Amino acid sequence: MTPALTPADRLLQRWRIRKALPWIPTGARVLDVGCADGALVRLSAGRIASAVGIDPAASTRTDGTFESRTGTFPAAVRDDEAFDAIVMLAVVEHVPADELAIWATACARLLRPDGRLVITVPSPTVDHLLHVGMRLHLLAGMDAHHHHGFSPDDVPGIFAGQLTLLHRCRFQLGLNNLFVFRR
Repeated sequence: MTPALTPADRLLQRWRIRKALPWIPTGARVLDVGCADGALVRLSAGRIASAVGIDPAASTRTDGTFESRTGTFPAAVRDDEAFDAIVMLAVVEHVPADELAIWATACARLLRPDGRLVITVPSPTVDHLLHVGMRLHLLAGMDAHHHHGFSPDDVPGIFAGQLTLLHRCRFQLGLNNLFVFRR
């Protein structure tokens, strides 16, 4: 069972979303991998026309232009679906290394031409801070044990040959990384 988000978790979640939103084309059809409670769509201020969110802990439901599916990527996405943007905020670091090539191929297949893949990945230093925050009950630390020492420097290589890196930057005092790729 996923722990409830704390106020600090929500603050960090909103910060990641604010960093990602400018890279999502207005009027886009979006796939939100690891959608949790659908905060990306709620906070998009109408930028997103429609979205499919997938998350192992999400409940399956349709709410206006947002469809939430219980499941994992890429299995929970139909072969006939296409998206203007795929968003993975604080997700890729949880994926087993042997599955990342499958994820890259699926992203390239599911994105429309000129579609965007927007990813945030924490720096390895965050693991130590996360554990302290969890001990102090400031952070829920959702699946922190799955980070397995993931390095943000690996992200461009995972998607090389499939997608083109458009932008990379650090934010949250250098503790988080944003990557934007284009098909």
